[in-house]
Amino acid sequence: MAAHDVLEQMRSAHRGVLIVDFGTQYCQLIARRIRELSVFSEICTPEQALKALGSGRYGALILSGGPRSVYERDAPRLDPSVLDYGLPMLGICYGMQWTAHTLGGEVVAAHDAAGREYGNATFSHDAGADHPLLKNVPATSQVWMSHGDEVRALPAGFEKVGQTQSCAFAAAWNPDRRIALLQFHPEVTHSIYGDKVLQNFVFGVAGLTADWNSGSIEDDTIAALREQIGADGEVVLGLSGGVDSSVAAMLIHKAIGDRLHCVFVDNGLLRHGEREGVEALFGRNFHMNLEVVDASEQFLADLAGVSDPETKRKRIGHRFVEVFREAAKKHRRAHFLGQGTLYPDVIESVAAHGGATSTIKSHHNVGGLPEDLDMELVEPLRTLFKDEVRALGRSMGLPPEVIDRQPFPGPGLAVRIVGDITKERCDALRKADHIFTSEVEAAGAHTSLWQYFAVLLPTVHSVGVMGDARTYENPVVLRVVESNDAMTADWSYLPEGLLRRVSNRIINECAGINRVTLDITSKPPGTIEWE
Repeated sequence: MAAHDVLEQMRSAHRGVLIVDFGTQYCQLIARRIRELSVFSEICTPEQALKALGSGRYGALILSGGPRSVYERDAPRLDPSVLDYGLPMLGICYGMQWTAHTLGGEVVAAHDAAGREYGNATFSHDAGADHPLLKNVPATSQVWMSHGDEVRALPAGFEKVGQTQSCAFAAAWNPDRRIALLQFHPEVTHSIYGDKVLQNFVFGVAGLTADWNSGSIEDDTIAALREQIGADGEVVLGLSGGVDSSVAAMLIHKAIGDRLHCVFVDNGLLRHGEREGVEALFGRNFHMNLEVVDASEQFLADLAGVSDPETKRKRIGHRFVEVFREAAKKHRRAHFLGQGTLYPDVIESVAAHGGATSTIKSHHNVGGLPEDLDMELVEPLRTLFKDEVRALGRSMGLPPEVIDRQPFPGPGLAVRIVGDITKERCDALRKADHIFTSEVEAAGAHTSLWQYFAVLLPTVHSVGVMGDARTYENPVVLRVVESNDAMTADWSYLPEGLLRRVSNRIINECAGINRVTLDITSKPPGTIEWE
């Protein structure tokens, strides 16, 4: 059974929500909000929707927003027959406009609209306390608008249930067809009661069951892994010690036991103490088959003279696969390559599900795999977000030092060294990063943070004075962010005393570094990692 068939088997056990991606950057956020309600959700393109609905796995349909106008020639469109399935449906922003337009309503093009609406707006309704969509939503509340077009006239059978100052039809409802339409975005936190609206739709309108949880994910995944790998198949898995690869290893180990062969690769791009920590935890405590391979010279040779971040990721991915291939030769039936690939990895690398979302960057375990890979991928976490993976790991007994560990990119320090990679630059950043992270953790300032790390800038030197002498050396950037899922993030400011201590230690203890700076960029517009 192929890797994607495993996911198919997992999904079939849960009647969930199908989300049609019309190109919005918020589509993955909709999926997360539904899963936070313990209901499975999945994203597809408009072209895939009809086939997906035919599987019978879904109890509700959500149409996302998007940047286009329904009047544009190449605007995304659904086959109108999806409306004949009789499923409860929620159309958001463009999804509302497409539905209204398709069913005979009137959508006003941006150039004809009374006014575009972007940002916070006040939503008001008089739908009553028991309305299936707006139950427990106050008569007035803040919502997030981001649209140029809007509905001017509703289709037959729809009733207006809410408005803003600029938008006459901010919410509409068809009770007979159980179709709800929203011009605002309930999935973003700026819509104060957006989570309540989604909850009302999922349970009150669609009547779905909250059965997507750590226990069901674990059971479904283990059963699917056994089906995919078979009774005698063996898996080689790259174990980094991070939460993703650790949870993947635990799942596969529970499924096939000693037929899992974990390989920890020292690529010369690790953080301080990484190798020793993984050996101690997994080889000795969890009693997994663990092989440690020192391939640092090969990785650094591959990266010599390379400054382009995409090339770095692809070369690192290729070398990882070559190391795993060599490891697999030691095991006769090791025809499977295990990875801790997550849903956001796929989304950011390959424009999720073939949709309109822009590719941001390749991930070494998604975009770096060779076309002639002669091992079948085993990716038990491919449909999960980071918070779901952490909850799953916690339920399986992984210790806090793994579950709560800050994410570390697969390419390691290579994407935190801007420009050329050398052993000397890796050593300098490794030391500076260790000083920073250890001081943050010793101060107890890390508990609310998603990531905190150091970045070494390229050969852009800055002038300094050390010991009454002029210096001309490298700057280091400290990156500290708060996030729930890495899809969005905001920078965080550490206490002044802590920052002073970190700065003094890095400058005094790290040769070649004479300046420490802070990165105060949110995601978006930036990314969390620098490359």
